[in-house]
Amino acid sequence: MALDRIRVQWERHDERFAPVRGDRFASVLYDDGAWLEGPAWSPAWRTVLFSDIPNDRVLSWDEATGAVGVWRSPGGYANGRTVDRAGRMLQCEHGSRSVTRTEPDGTVTVLADRWAGKRFNSPNDLVEHSDGSVWFTDPTYGIQSDYEGFAAESETAGSHVYRRDPDGAVTRVADDFAGPNGLAFSADERTLYVSDTERAHLRRFDVAPDGTLSGGEVLATCDAGAWDGVRLDTAGRIWGAAADGLHVLDPDGTLLGKLLLPETCSNLAFGGAKRNVLFVTATHLLLSIRVTATGLR
Repeated sequence: MALDRIRVQWERHDERFAPVRGDRFASVLYDDGAWLEGPAWSPAWRTVLFSDIPNDRVLSWDEATGAVGVWRSPGGYANGRTVDRAGRMLQCEHGSRSVTRTEPDGTVTVLADRWAGKRFNSPNDLVEHSDGSVWFTDPTYGIQSDYEGFAAESETAGSHVYRRDPDGAVTRVADDFAGPNGLAFSADERTLYVSDTERAHLRRFDVAPDGTLSGGEVLATCDAGAWDGVRLDTAGRIWGAAADGLHVLDPDGTLLGKLLLPETCSNLAFGGAKRNVLFVTATHLLLSIRVTATGLR
């Protein structure tokens, strides 16, 4: 059962936002986190997994019962995650400075923990390509202190974006970020969007068939803090978590509208049977908001 509801203020900035509607109140599914992150919907389990990073645990919310339980503790100071096309859970872990995959039997496989022999900083968020490659960001948030991981020095001379191919090869695909964070592909996978939280930018890259990136222009600048996690819907709109709630942008970068919330939002995921329920991590809260938009997987 939801614990409570909080008001969602819908704010239209462009007439193209008119078709997007939804709940006027967000359901509070959980309210006892320190800094929640990385919601991911599992259709098979009908659950949302999400991270309580400072408390080093991964929690699960069950759709059938409304119960929240501990999925893994200690949780590797995990941050972002996604469910791959085989239904396995992929996640970024600050503690082990790696990207891992949880197999159906519960065993954990390390997909990547180094590039060119150097340990990653603290992988933050990730997305799977249809060719089986896993793309992820690697800022330094998990090694800056002991709050979200373990304080350590960076070995990679900066914060970058990487691609891990199905054969295990890891390639650095972008190296000019200050704080790469959330990322998402367009429906045709020809475009990759990446938020640069330190600069409050959302950047757009062209993706070549061989997986190389070009372009990288700044598509938009956040007007409320900075964008963290980002997701796309089937209409190509970009949904970004920000300090004042969720921002919705057109693919051309225009701010279409906002879903204003009282807490800083870190991330979001579309889920539910119709993929029209937004699961949002907002500081200490896990929220759900049903909308008229349908999320990409």
